[in-house]
This record gives sequence, structure tokens and C-alpha cells, in this order.
Amino acid sequence: MATARRDYYDVLGVARTASDDEIKRAFRGLARELHPDVSESPDAEERFKELVEAYEVLSNGERRQVYDRFGHEGLRSGGFAPTFDLGNLNDLFAAFFGDDLFGGGRRATRGADLGAEIEIELVEAAKGVRQRVPFQATVPCDVCDGSGAEPGTTPVECATCDGSGRLQRVSRSVFGEFIRTQTCPRCNGSGRVIETPCKRCRGVGRTLEERSIDVEVPPGIHDGQRIRISGEGHAGLPGGEAGDVYVLVHVRHDPRFVRDGNDVFSTVDLTITDAALGTTLTVPTLDGETELELEPGTQPGEVLVLSGQGMPVLQGRGRGDHRILVNVTVPRRLTDEQRKLLEDFAGSTDEQTYAEPDSLLRRLKSAFR
Repeated sequence: MATARRDYYDVLGVARTASDDEIKRAFRGLARELHPDVSESPDAEERFKELVEAYEVLSNGERRQVYDRFGHEGLRSGGFAPTFDLGNLNDLFAAFFGDDLFGGGRRATRGADLGAEIEIELVEAAKGVRQRVPFQATVPCDVCDGSGAEPGTTPVECATCDGSGRLQRVSRSVFGEFIRTQTCPRCNGSGRVIETPCKRCRGVGRTLEERSIDVEVPPGIHDGQRIRISGEGHAGLPGGEAGDVYVLVHVRHDPRFVRDGNDVFSTVDLTITDAALGTTLTVPTLDGETELELEPGTQPGEVLVLSGQGMPVLQGRGRGDHRILVNVTVPRRLTDEQRKLLEDFAGSTDEQTYAEPDSLLRRLKSAFR
């Protein structure tokens, strides 16, 4: 079900007998209050569009007459469509009311973001690391303080655009007035012209500088993730805040481990005698080497779990697990004596030699069978 549209006079807060000047003053005051660049209200943009639509109708004599006689339906049947492009609306308002409608003046431009890359080891990704990152960034020129003008001189107002930074052309036709706005080609939209450019920055107001910052890489970071460093990017103009630096983190492959999310996997090789008799081995982990006890009868393919010794949870609590896959190696070359010993062993085995140990799980399986 469509929402009923508000009366345009109510939107502007004027009487139906309001003059053109009263409508313009009401619109000007409300536009300052509701413009999305000014208002923090969550519905400011919708209310602003509604205000613009009301003004577009009531400021036009012919449309106002149609609206007064036939309402919203009359406008629709006549082909009226409101303008909802806020960028074009700003230019339109500037043409009618001047650049000071929403606070005026030239707005500072935020500096561009830039990217940098670092490489760290998997163990460093597990523990976190602080690393120096070099990069190139533009900074305000230290000779002209970012003005672009040679010391002792100042930029002057652009005579082409009268300091507005924009050129506007109004054309009339049977359909009404059309306003075309473009950036001033002489000052490139700054509204100022530097007659004596700074020799160091050549009038740009910024210079390129080799910089470096310390980046805190958090524990648990993944390969390919980025870290944002606010305000360390390219300098803004004129006087705008600097952009950000995005540091791309590469985690080098560690041949000892395979990472899967927050878990890490590794393998351990046992001889058939160590697997049968049990042994103690020293294995690498993310926290350093540790001793691992393997019970007699360890089978190939078994996975031993070191709980809580995997990767830390990024920006969270806890750690994953370290899972160790057991691989049992079989001898490829035997001496005659070794072969005889194995043959004697094979002859002395029975079903009990390879039977699984009696356990609670085994008894439960037998009960269910």
C-alpha cells in the first residue's frame, strides 16, 4: 500500500497564499537544516528530497497552478518528475542562492589512501609482531606550508569564476531554465590562482616524501588481510585531513605446518618398531619444540591433538588446535638377518597381536551390535 504524500505547503510550512519570496525564504531555511551534509538525522535525506520536490513545484508558477487545482495526481498526469540527484541539486541551489547556502566556501579535500605490503612468518602471525613499513606519501610542502605560493606571496582570487571554483551557464527554453555547472578551467575548482608558484613544489602545495611507520600485526592474522592505519596517507588539499594507509600482510609458507583456519596441521614419521613399541619424540609447534609421547601400538593415520596450541582467534579469545598426523614408515631394504627376524616375528603372531585394545568405546560398539 503506497504511503500518502504530504501537502507541499505543509512540507515548506507556508500558507497556500504564500508569495514567491516567502516560499524561497522557507525553502532556504529548511534546506540549511535538512541537507544530508549538515543534518545528523537518519531520515534527513528523505525529508530533504521531499523539501526539494515541494520547492520545485511551488516555485514554478505553472506547476503551482496545476497542483492547487488537481493535487499530486494532476502533476503526475502532466509528466512532472522530481529531481533526486543531490549533486545536481547542490549546483542548482548555488545558482539560485549563492555558494553560502550550506555554509559556502571551498571544502577541504581529503587526501588519497595508499597501500603498502609486509611479509611475516607464520610463527609471527601466531604471536603478533611489530614491523616497520616504508612507503612514499605526499606531505604539505615545508617551504610554502602547503599554499603552493612562493614565500612572501599569496594566491589571489580567480577572476574567471570570482573565487567560486565553478562556472555556471543558465539557458532558457520552452521547458524552463537549465543550469549547467562545470569546474573552472583556470583554477581547477580551487577558486584561487597562484601567480608565483613555490619553487620547491611547483605550486602543488605537496611534495613526495619517503616515510615509514610501525605497524602492530595482531596475533591470528591471516594471509592477505589488510591493516588500516588512519591519517598516515597522502596529505589533503587545502588543509584537508590525510588519507589512510592500508598494509597488506603476506604470511610466508612454513614447511613444518599447514594452516586451516585457526588449526594447524603437521606430520610425524615413525618407524615400525617405534610405532609398535612406543617412543618419545621432539616435535615443532608454534610455541617451540615440545616432547610428544606415543603409546605402543600407534597406528598409521592416527591424529594426535595438542589442544589450544594452534593459531589465536583474531580479535577474539582462545586458540585453535595443533593436529599431528602419524605416518609409519616401512623399511625398503633389509639385510638377510633382518628379513629372517621379521619372518620369525610374522610366524609367531596371531589374531591377538593385531587386535584392538579393549576399551569402553569398543565394549559399547559390541553391546550395540
